[in-house]
Amino acid sequence: MVSAVIALGGSLLRPEIEERHKWLEDISRVIKSRSERDLRIGIVVGGGSPAREGINLIRPIIEDVESLDHVGIAATRLNATIIREVFLQAGISVNSTIPKDIDEAVDIFDKNSVLVMGGTIPGHTTDAVAIRLAIRYGASKCIIATNVKKVFDEDPKLNPNAKSYNLMSLEELKRIVGPAEHSKAGYSQVVDPIGVDDALRNGLTLNVLDGRDAELIGKSLDGEDFQGTVIHG
Repeated sequence: MVSAVIALGGSLLRPEIEERHKWLEDISRVIKSRSERDLRIGIVVGGGSPAREGINLIRPIIEDVESLDHVGIAATRLNATIIREVFLQAGISVNSTIPKDIDEAVDIFDKNSVLVMGGTIPGHTTDAVAIRLAIRYGASKCIIATNVKKVFDEDPKLNPNAKSYNLMSLEELKRIVGPAEHSKAGYSQVVDPIGVDDALRNGLTLNVLDGRDAELIGKSLDGEDFQGTVIHG
């Protein structure tokens, strides 16, 4: 039985993140300890800085969103490879190749306790991929591990008085993120609105938390209280 699928934000691998090497060791320890309890954990890694840098490089030349998405997807698979290699070094039973779609991921998932992958096709972010993998494999939840502590009703960087949520419904989240559409490659929201729509239609619980603290991910995997936002269907 899958414990959960984690959407691991590419922002967590950025050079600005303090002690990135320690974070990689911490996340490996958290995932290894849970996988050794016979839990299956899926991890979908975002593109982060490599995706944005690549997209910004060619945006003055190429305006087509699908073409820009292909660059972002390649970056997600690079980041997924980094995470996979760290996990292999830690002795975690993880896939040897990065799957390119959900069908391939499900087949691989049956053979390993941990699955690591990146993006799939243009038109949505890795949040949506993680949510769809969670739905497809019957996971109990999808954890959105990013660089913000909770869901806010507005961008807290723009509005210091933005309201945060400890508990909310998927309907409330949908009102915040907007319609289920993808129009701008390289743009990031707290949760991909396409993924939110999928979660809402399937009643999938989401946990949004600050992935810079690996212990919060561990608490969410264990079903314990954590600092972040629980979003019920």
